[in-house]
Amino acid sequence: MKTFKYPRTERKLKVQVAAMLNEAGAWYFMPVPTGMQVATLDFIGCYKGRFFAIETKRSGEVPTERQTICMQRIKEAGGFAIWGDTIEHITTFFNLWASTI
Repeated sequence: MKTFKYPRTERKLKVQVAAMLNEAGAWYFMPVPTGMQVATLDFIGCYKGRFFAIETKRSGEVPTERQTICMQRIKEAGGFAIWGDTIEHITTFFNLWASTI
């Protein structure tokens, strides 16, 4: 039996977010954490020339302190960063942000 690195609920959410970003026409990548690099989030991308980052979480979980600091630094640098535990939450806030571009 194959084991998954991420809980199925977070894995499913990542698949949904990737589909939403593809449909929006965004460019993105999903860094593979190794512990030897700068803190990052699950999705790093560009939409209409603007930088964004998205962190996905299992239902009921919240970002780690390191992830929260990463989101703050992205926002301070002028980028857009959000986290969510449902596709509805992430889609709503991504679309609100995208409508301002």
